[in-house]
Amino acid sequence: METVRTFIVEDNPTIRENLAGTLREVARVEPVGQAESEAQGLAWLLRNPTQWDLLIVDLFLKEGSGMRVLEACKDRLPSQKIVVLSNHTTELVRQRCAELGADAVFDKATEIEDLIDYCLRRRQEKLNVH
Repeated sequence: METVRTFIVEDNPTIRENLAGTLREVARVEPVGQAESEAQGLAWLLRNPTQWDLLIVDLFLKEGSGMRVLEACKDRLPSQKIVVLSNHTTELVRQRCAELGADAVFDKATEIEDLIDYCLRRRQEKLNVH
């Protein structure tokens, strides 16, 4: 069975663990790694350029910025998608994320169900390709 290999960049350990668990159980994606800082996220992504299908990144990290992680992934494979999950999702932020290559932006407080739906669609798309 094909899974959506998901890498998560989120500095809050509780949110990171809950998100990984929820996505694994509900959206049937497979978390392949996690990072809590820009540097950790970039290091993993550089070492594993083709080992992920979906990147979920928070914008405001304790160390660094999710925006720089987004920017560093501009040359990813067309099948690799990036989702921003943040508490700061103003229209201007959403526009900037799109400019940097984000495929979707979700608000942590109000759009978790939308994120799950997005992940389910990605999984279905992957199943339809194989």
